[in-house]
Amino acid sequence: MNAPFVVIGGDAAGMSAASKARREAPDRDIVVFEKGEWVSYGACGLPYYVKGDIDSLNDLVSVTPTEFRDERDIDLRTNHEVVTIDTDSKRITVDGPKETFEQPYGNLLIATGASAIVPPIDGAELPDIFTLHDMADGKSVKKRFSDRSDLDSVGIVGGGYVGVEMAEAFRERGVSVHLFEMLPQVLEPFGGAVGEAVAEELTDQGVSLHLGTPVEGFEGDTTVTGVRTPEDTVSVDMVLLGTGVQPNSALAETADIEIGQTGAIAIDENGRTSAPDVYAAGDCAEMTHVVTDEPTHVPLALTANRAGRAVGQTVTGTPTPVGAIVGTAAVKAFDKQAARTGVIDMERARDVGFDPVSRTITTRSRAGYYPGGSPITVTLVADQHSGRVLGASMVGSEGVPKRIDTIATALHGEMTVAELQALDLSYAPPFGPTWDPVLTAAKVLKGAVSG
Repeated sequence: MNAPFVVIGGDAAGMSAASKARREAPDRDIVVFEKGEWVSYGACGLPYYVKGDIDSLNDLVSVTPTEFRDERDIDLRTNHEVVTIDTDSKRITVDGPKETFEQPYGNLLIATGASAIVPPIDGAELPDIFTLHDMADGKSVKKRFSDRSDLDSVGIVGGGYVGVEMAEAFRERGVSVHLFEMLPQVLEPFGGAVGEAVAEELTDQGVSLHLGTPVEGFEGDTTVTGVRTPEDTVSVDMVLLGTGVQPNSALAETADIEIGQTGAIAIDENGRTSAPDVYAAGDCAEMTHVVTDEPTHVPLALTANRAGRAVGQTVTGTPTPVGAIVGTAAVKAFDKQAARTGVIDMERARDVGFDPVSRTITTRSRAGYYPGGSPITVTLVADQHSGRVLGASMVGSEGVPKRIDTIATALHGEMTVAELQALDLSYAPPFGPTWDPVLTAAKVLKGAVSG
């Protein structure tokens, strides 16, 4: 217990672990190495920083490096990159601003996060092609607007979270937006009803959608000037790549730590890796899915914070599970809200042994007679034989994210459709109809299940 607790990575999982360990073990040495200059920040807020809703990058920082050092007594070293892990000698090699040195550890947490994927597309190295995953990315994208008053058109590659949110941000900044998605819909993991509604909203807001359209290359010389597709080349002044992320697991892999089937670091219920006294948490680590009971990689902020906190308790003497997940997520697309949880892909549900059935309903977000309501569409999926709820997605103009939380809770409790339908949810005309949309969806789906 007296040997240092060493953390690699200073964002959500790493700093949550360090902070919890400090509270539980006030006298233990805790050292955190972060290869960049930023720690404990909300990357999910970057689209709104670019848009202009958030004035400063500093507003996205939860706790500053100085506060970690002075108020929490954590030895936080920014601009220090860990380059190797020796699990036999229990030492890591650190490349710092002034020297390269070794650091021993008693317990080690790998919280190296994930990185934006840059697809192997011809011309992807051209200037003015950006990703948006960390603070440096956000700063660069926003600075480009300050530096180039001639920006008129932006291309976005990818119709996932980042692509949809950045379409709104760029339109707010007054430029035309072309969004390219190789699949036939945006937000594919959210299901067809959500994809159609969000695509309609994007189009209504002036975004040019190129669905079912793979990007073959980027044109340009000193800067990007066009996005090349099988049909034509679309002129742009800038490109944002929103093609997903991949776990930063290479450091662990070179140390012969087991990598899971998702490409992220394999861990047990307490976050332990295959190496003694080495843990992993956050976007670099796998988690267990409640519905499928299989390893999955869903890089989200709450997952990282919760797992890091659990590891901080475990390494200080109280073994604590990192928890299973259901992949609950929400996204804003102009005036539309979309959310999903659990398993809504029918093929995936069948692959893990379920006989899925789904129903999609559209109802009102408020009582019909109360002003200001709007349509809300819910797709609910369950196992036909047992009636167990497997997942859901929904889209509307209000009340979507909190309603998806009700279904996420049902998934964690392994509830059936009948049990979900019987929940005593709140009702008041300004907030919802007597039968909440979640209850209505369960009532409709109950007729299709035998459990």
